[in-house]
Amino acid sequence: MCGIAGFLAPGGSGDASALEQAALRMADALVTRGPDDRGAWVDPSVGIALGHRRLSIVDLSPQGAQPMPSSCGRYVIAYNGEVYNAGELRDELRSLGHGFRGHSDTEVLIEAISEFGVDNAVRRCNGMFAFGVWDRQQRSLTLGRDRLGKKPLYYGRNAGRFVFGSELKALCAAPDFEAVVDRDALALFVRFSYVPSTFCIYRGIHKLPPGTLLTIRADGTPDEAGPRTFWSARELAESAARQPLESSDKEATDTLEKLLCDAVERRMVADVAVGATLSGGIDSSIVVALMARVTRGSVRTFSIGYDDPQINEAEHAKAIADHLGTEHNELIVTARDALDVIPRIPELYDEPFADTSQIPTALVCQMARRDVTVALSGDGGDELFAGYNRYFAVLERWPGIERKPAIVRSIASRVGLAGSRLLWQMAGGAQSPGAGPGRSSSGGSSVGRSSVGRSSVLALGGRLERNAERIGATSLADYYMRRASRCMNPDLFVVNGRAPSTPLTDPLAWPSISDPLQRMMAMDLGCNLPDQFLVKLDRASMGVSLEVRSPLLDHRLVEFSLQLPRQFKVRDGERKWLLRQVLDRYVPRALTDRPKQGFSAPVDEWMRGPLRDWAEHLLDERRLREEGYLQADAVRRVWQQHLAGWRNHRFLLWNFLMFQSWLEHSRQGAAAAKR
Repeated sequence: MCGIAGFLAPGGSGDASALEQAALRMADALVTRGPDDRGAWVDPSVGIALGHRRLSIVDLSPQGAQPMPSSCGRYVIAYNGEVYNAGELRDELRSLGHGFRGHSDTEVLIEAISEFGVDNAVRRCNGMFAFGVWDRQQRSLTLGRDRLGKKPLYYGRNAGRFVFGSELKALCAAPDFEAVVDRDALALFVRFSYVPSTFCIYRGIHKLPPGTLLTIRADGTPDEAGPRTFWSARELAESAARQPLESSDKEATDTLEKLLCDAVERRMVADVAVGATLSGGIDSSIVVALMARVTRGSVRTFSIGYDDPQINEAEHAKAIADHLGTEHNELIVTARDALDVIPRIPELYDEPFADTSQIPTALVCQMARRDVTVALSGDGGDELFAGYNRYFAVLERWPGIERKPAIVRSIASRVGLAGSRLLWQMAGGAQSPGAGPGRSSSGGSSVGRSSVGRSSVLALGGRLERNAERIGATSLADYYMRRASRCMNPDLFVVNGRAPSTPLTDPLAWPSISDPLQRMMAMDLGCNLPDQFLVKLDRASMGVSLEVRSPLLDHRLVEFSLQLPRQFKVRDGERKWLLRQVLDRYVPRALTDRPKQGFSAPVDEWMRGPLRDWAEHLLDERRLREEGYLQADAVRRVWQQHLAGWRNHRFLLWNFLMFQSWLEHSRQGAAAAKR
């Protein structure tokens, strides 16, 4: 895996050395993505500069160095990723007269581009990738991103240049980069815990959507209205819904097993040590089971657990590892271990990101990197085979809400919110975190003198508020969005910010699929998966120079899963039905048959305990007012409600804290750059 960066300065530059140094500075900001080598390629006549940091995985020799020109000399590429069918493509290209200096997949990709063109080449690739390729003949730069969005790519115009890179830190290192926070994007972050594509926390910068290409002319203008699509999860899901696969249970199970075996085997090809993360759940267990089947040696597995038995899953992972005979490594995490990761989060995720499972994800990647350079994971199983609890909560509760007239739902929502505010006031809700339970900070009396009575009122008010927010939904899509959101009114928390519409918030943008379960899964595949879960994994792994590969996100397997009728995903109340049928062939059901448990951290309790001083520092009222991004009164109210036990605001508060931490880190970085 690697880090890529570059820019195009229209009009050209006569100073090749200056261009090269600028490209290397951008690339060096991505050193953890590529600690093994660095390189740059420039053409001062047009002002193009490509930078690269290399993590050597396949072909460790200098023959795999980048940026890499094609043998014909027309194209030059800076590439991040892995092409898993590189062997077949190499054979095809050899038959067409192409020669190869080494055996890297980078060389295969650039030769495929020279033979077939960029668009047709990426359609032939099975892999994860992000790249920038310069066409010296057409004098154009094309950016590309893989089908599922495994690898990130930012781009935009800034300070008169077109800039791009794997992460924002590379763009920030570009000459004269102007880092201006986009307050509308901040409002989206408050809503979702991440900034969704194509938005970015910095004004004028965008994320290239998964499965798209974007071509920029030498004058810095796009060759078309916007990114062009070469693969669309939505279109495939809609097409599959119209013509679902007809198959027997055995045929479907055999096909899935065959696809999984091939996907796993392809992702084990490397010239470095390979292992796997193992949580003990269905997805990671099936990946490890098939690794054990296709490899000759012992599989190295890595798991973490907590010293709190209520959230510890390590024993389940160990039982499966023992059954499969893996070389298992386990780390039991204390609160102190997890808390030590938090200061590193702004550096790892250089755009605000607030999924609380980022903490254990960072820890397991850190542990795995001590022994391997590549790790396989089970990501994608929930989106493809209906694993998330929220799907079934929506399916269970929405019909009852839908039966009520829209005007009744709207009135009930408004009344419920008003009632919750009244209860908060009755319970002394205006009091500061340090005030006693019977008196507000302004001296007003609260309901009752009993802490038990106050707790009851608080609990009732919190439930009333949560239910009122959801009952006002106008459709199943709207109800799902409300459950998936951390905040229904993000504009209330951002100064001069207004959350734009996104595919997830606009019911008209949802796929045209009649089955509500399949619709929700398709939305997650196109939205939450690339923007939240794959970002979490990419930054945590790349922060320690670990390449993570996800067999379940092989596009052939994804396309197969989209064709499967609902009964292959949920049957008789059992989720991930078809995946379980394959796993049952390798692991006894007794080792995997248990309720789904999230891979998260107990930040709600930490914020009331060991993280409280840190949170108070970041959410200080005076500080919020001086910075001018978050509404101080609204944020402090949420903080007080959480401390009082009114409602578990862990996700929303984590959004605020991660933004504040990111803002502090970015300002420190900017100050250091000026010194």
